[in-house]
Amino acid sequence: MDAITEELLALLDREKIRACIARLARGEDRRDPDLISASCWPDLTSDYGVFAGGFHEYLAWVVPGSPAVSVTQHVLGQSLVELAGETARAETQIIAYHRVNMGAQERDTCIGGRYLDRFERRGQEWRLAHRTMLYDWLQDLGNSVDWSQGLMGMKFSSGHFTGRAAGDYSEIFFGTSRPA
Repeated sequence: MDAITEELLALLDREKIRACIARLARGEDRRDPDLISASCWPDLTSDYGVFAGGFHEYLAWVVPGSPAVSVTQHVLGQSLVELAGETARAETQIIAYHRVNMGAQERDTCIGGRYLDRFERRGQEWRLAHRTMLYDWLQDLGNSVDWSQGLMGMKFSSGHFTGRAAGDYSEIFFGTSRPA
């Protein structure tokens, strides 16, 4: 195999890994067990500091997720991916937004951190084999905005413009609507 072919294969492998990281983030945000399962090997282990366990425990922790967290959004930054044969290590910068129901009010919080991921290629497929979460900062942004009032003084023309962790318009957009 020539050097250019090897470089192109490595580029494709890194892109498959980045796509897997994005698919998993969307699966977590939408609480979608199929997207999460398609991103993780069944023998996955993970350690988030507030949760550690195997794949089935992780899936049960994320789906349906806490009812107190009505909206989540994981914004992915750069990923450094280092390939080593059938394994790879990746560090991905993230900002995770959470709208948390505190009882009398909802609050918006953001966490900045990094995923330290170990991937394995089995056959031609890359999936997550282990994840450790590192937390760099946390910001409580205060009371959540009341989206029923619209945006910047303008009413929404329809109720589908605001996001939710599960059951929002993105499920219709992607054709992945699930029964409630």
